[in-house]
Amino acid sequence: MALTKIPFRPGFNKQLTDTQNENNWVDGDNVRFRYGQPEKIGGWVQETSSELIGAARAQLTWADLDGRKYAAIGTNRCLYVYYSGNFYDITPIDPDRQQTGSDITTTNGSTTVTITTTGAHNLEIGDILTFENAGSFTSPDTDYTATDFDDVLFEVKTTPTTTTFTIQMPTAETGTGATNDGTLDPLPYIQVGPLVQTGGYGWGAGLWGSSTWGTARTTTNTFLDPGIWSLDNYGQILIATVHNGRSFEWSPIALSGAALSTRATSIPNNPTKSIMTIVSDRDRHLFHLGTETSIGSPTTQDKMFIRFSNQEDRTDYVPTSVNTAGTFQLDSGTEIRGAVQGKDYTFVGTDTSAYIMQFVGPPFTFSIRQVGSNCGVIGQNSMVFVDTSVYWMSDEGGFFIYDGSVKRMQCPVEDFVFKTTGTNPGLNFNGGQQVFASHNSLYNEIIWFYPDASNSFVNRMVTYNYLEGTWVTGTLARTSYADQVIFEKPYATKFVTNSSPNFPTVNGISSSQGKSIYYEHETGVNEVDANGNKTAIAAFIESGDFDLDTGGEGEFFIKIRRFVPDFKVLQGNAKVTMQLRDYPSDTQSSSPLGPFTITSSTQKVDTRARARLAALKIENDSTDENWRLGLFRFDFQPDGRR
Repeated sequence: MALTKIPFRPGFNKQLTDTQNENNWVDGDNVRFRYGQPEKIGGWVQETSSELIGAARAQLTWADLDGRKYAAIGTNRCLYVYYSGNFYDITPIDPDRQQTGSDITTTNGSTTVTITTTGAHNLEIGDILTFENAGSFTSPDTDYTATDFDDVLFEVKTTPTTTTFTIQMPTAETGTGATNDGTLDPLPYIQVGPLVQTGGYGWGAGLWGSSTWGTARTTTNTFLDPGIWSLDNYGQILIATVHNGRSFEWSPIALSGAALSTRATSIPNNPTKSIMTIVSDRDRHLFHLGTETSIGSPTTQDKMFIRFSNQEDRTDYVPTSVNTAGTFQLDSGTEIRGAVQGKDYTFVGTDTSAYIMQFVGPPFTFSIRQVGSNCGVIGQNSMVFVDTSVYWMSDEGGFFIYDGSVKRMQCPVEDFVFKTTGTNPGLNFNGGQQVFASHNSLYNEIIWFYPDASNSFVNRMVTYNYLEGTWVTGTLARTSYADQVIFEKPYATKFVTNSSPNFPTVNGISSSQGKSIYYEHETGVNEVDANGNKTAIAAFIESGDFDLDTGGEGEFFIKIRRFVPDFKVLQGNAKVTMQLRDYPSDTQSSSPLGPFTITSSTQKVDTRARARLAALKIENDSTDENWRLGLFRFDFQPDGRR
C-alpha cells in the first residue's frame, strides 16, 4: 500500500481507553505541545551550589527602585533572598521564644552541649537557632568561648525538659566539663511548619465526646498544614507571612546598604496569626486573610475573617472615619485557602467558594461579592492569574477558571490527576497545601505541581497550554516556580528528601530536614548540576492504538512494512517503537526489530510489525538529545484476520 499519514491530535487524552484514543496521544513525560506538535521540554541548570534547608513552598521575584533583581524563597524552615548569584539567610528570629541568661553544660570528650533556659523554651527537635551575648565561661571547665556560639547556627537535637535542650558542637569538649556555666541568649528561628501535612493529636484536636477523658488518641481526623509562606512585595519591600503565623518585612538594598546581612523583622501593629497576606497593588492596601478579630490575640483567629490596612500604611489596621482600614467576614466555607491578585481585583478562594474583592474608594473602600460555589481551592499556592483569568486546582476533583464567571475546565487528563484507580495513584488530597501553580509565559503554559497518592511530597505535574487548549502530564517535581518576568528564564526549586542541606551552615544539621535546589529552567537540553555535570532528561510520548478500517474497524491485522520519520528538530538520536497487540485487553509488545534509532540522516525504517492494533512511541534517554516531532508516514497493508 501507499504511505499513509497519521495526524495525531495535540495534547494528552487519558479519559478514554487506548483503543478509543486512535489519533490521540495518551501518555508521555517531559514533553510539551507547541503549534500542535509534541517536543521535549527545555533543560535546567543549578544556579548555585547552595542547597537550602527544608522544602521551598513559596517564591517571589521582584526588583527594587534601583533596578536590582531579587528572588525570595520560603522553606518550611527558613526565609532566603537570592541576589546576584548568591543566597542570603534573612530568616526572622521568633519574638515569642527568645531567651536571656541561659547556661551551658558540657561533658569532656562529647560534642553535645545542654542549654538550660530561665523559662520554658518551647523548642522542638529540628528547630534552628543562634545565640548572642555569650560569655563568662569558666576555664578549664570548658574550652568553648563566646565565638563558638554568637551568630553561629545550631539545630536543636533533643528537648529533655521544658527548660533544657541540646545542640551539637563541631568539636568535642576538651575541658573537664562545665555545669550550668556562662551566660548566653538563645535566638530561635521563627517556626514555619512541618515538611508534610501531619496529624494533630493535641488538646482540642478531636471532636467532643470522641473518646474518654484523658485517654491518648491513636488516630485523628485533624491535620496540621505543612510549613508555607505567602510572599508579596509592598512596592520594593518584601512582605513574608508564615501560614497561620506572623508577618515580616525585609527592605532591599535600595533602602538599606546592610540589607543582605539583615534579617526580616515583624511588621509593627500587624495581626500575629493569619493564614496569608496579599498586597492590593493598585490601591496599596495590605490584606490579612483568615486572621485575628482582635489584633495581637492569636486565639481570636477566624479563618474566614479578612482585615486590610489603611491605604499606603501597612501598620494601621484600626478602622476610623479618616482612614481606609477595614474588615470583611466571609460566610461560604470554613476557611480561606488562598488568594491571588487579578487585573483590578483580588481573587479569594475558600475550601468551597470563590470571592472577588475590588477597590471602590470611600466610604466603603472595597466591595466583596461571591462569584462561585462548589469550586473550593485545594491549597494556598494552587491558584495563578494569567492574562485576564484566574486558574486553580480544586479539591472538588477538577480545574476551574474565573474569566468574569467561574467555570469548570474541560480536562482530558482529569481522572488521571484526581482519581486513584488500579495502578493510577491519583492526587494525594491530604497534600493539597503542597500544590504549586505557576505560569511559564515562554510557552503559554500553566503548570500545577502536586504529590500523587503514593507520595508525601510533590512528584508530578500537569500542564495546560491556554492558547492551544492542550493538557500534558509528567514527573517533573518542583515545589515552587517563578515565571521569567524579572529574570530572563523561569526559576524553580526541587526538594530532595533525606539529604543534608549546606546553606546556611548549621551545626548538627540532619538529613531529615531535606534540601531544596534552585534551578534556572528552559536552558539547554540537559539537567546540569552546580559543577557542570550533565544528566539526561529522558522524555517520551506514546499514542493510542490505531488499526485498519478495511472491512471494518480492526477486522484485519496490520502489517507495517516501513515508516518514514519526520522531525522538525532532531539533536542527537531519538528512538521509535511500534507498540503492538492483537486485542485491547492484551499487554503491548514491541515490534521485533525495535526500538529503532533515528538520526537526522535516517530516511526510512523497514519493520516487521504485525498486529491488529499498533501504537507509536517516541523517546530519548541520553544527554544532549532534543527533538520536535513532525508528521510520520506508515506503509500499511491488511494481513489476515488472525
